[in-house]
Amino acid sequence: MKKSYLFYDIESTGLNPCFDQVIQFAAIRTDLDLNEIQRDEFRIKLNPDIIPAPMAILTHHQGISSMQSGYSEIEGIQTIHALLNEPGTISVGYNTLGFDDEFLRFSFYRNLLPPYSHQYANQCGRMDIYPILMLYYLFKPDILKWPYKNDKVSLKLENINELNHLAEGMAHDAMIDVEVTLELARRCQQDKQMWQYCTGYFDKKIDIARLNQLQQHLTLQNQHYPLAYACSGKLGAKNNFIAPVLALGSHQVYKNQTLWLRLDQAKLSQLDSKNIFENSFVIKRKSAENIFILPYHDRYHKLMTSDRQTTCQQNITWCTANPSLIQQLQQAHQQYTYPEVKNIDADAALYQMPFASTQQQQYMRSFHKQSGADKMRLAEQLNS
Repeated sequence: MKKSYLFYDIESTGLNPCFDQVIQFAAIRTDLDLNEIQRDEFRIKLNPDIIPAPMAILTHHQGISSMQSGYSEIEGIQTIHALLNEPGTISVGYNTLGFDDEFLRFSFYRNLLPPYSHQYANQCGRMDIYPILMLYYLFKPDILKWPYKNDKVSLKLENINELNHLAEGMAHDAMIDVEVTLELARRCQQDKQMWQYCTGYFDKKIDIARLNQLQQHLTLQNQHYPLAYACSGKLGAKNNFIAPVLALGSHQVYKNQTLWLRLDQAKLSQLDSKNIFENSFVIKRKSAENIFILPYHDRYHKLMTSDRQTTCQQNITWCTANPSLIQQLQQAHQQYTYPEVKNIDADAALYQMPFASTQQQQYMRSFHKQSGADKMRLAEQLNS
């Protein structure tokens, strides 16, 4: 089976994946050397019950009139699902794991399609150029000119393209954003070793092996807590996208989630058994997604300001002196569960729903093969 990258982007009526809608999709499929294979681009007609958010229109400049043509939502989402689920496809974009991927999961779910299969089935997988670019900014900055806004680096796609002229066209047009992202990937791939290292974070086996190889630890009451650095866009440019962390292990309920205590927060030393959640900042991380974990080395420590370095060292000293509190903190975060939302809207219930059974999946496949009238008949049978 040949592997391929599917660089893609969506434009939507707003930011809410439960209730907003995809209105434009674009994709370029390449081989693993980033040679173009094919392009796909289409619009999806606005559903009558969707009101586009004003800020969305101001961002992508697509007015109501332009949303009146294209595929129906079900046709468009089925087409996107097929593209992302073509065997061997690694779907990739710019901050797609921060927005587009979740938006599509809810779109697939709402249209009775498997919402997660593009993540694992048929040798498919996902990547994101955004966190990769962070590492290049920190360690291989010569690949690009870096835009600055208010004395801080900006990793917004439109700002990078404006300075580096990667593609011609209007920002937030789906195909233009795909072209820019692909050119960024080509710039990154010129350093083969760095590219291989970064893309390894999106391979679960490689990612888990790297976590198991972390060498620096705090030993508290005979329990080893690995030290590391987390690299994430959510940490912000003011923090150089990086923070020192202490591994708290895996969540006891959400098995795909590991927990990382930030060590650059001054309030940690004020923690006691009554204010654990208020005074601890714990990063929740899923394997092979867009938070990178780096080894605990001096070269990463120097990326922080002197104040953050000092706070980190003080917190390590505090942790060493308070092992019982660290264990309480660990247990509290490992056992925390998200509150169940009562009377949740069906469109928003993806994360409260169990995975579809084999029988349910067969029913959904059969449903999509029927004509409109037969779909109605099957829906009535389901209600009965």
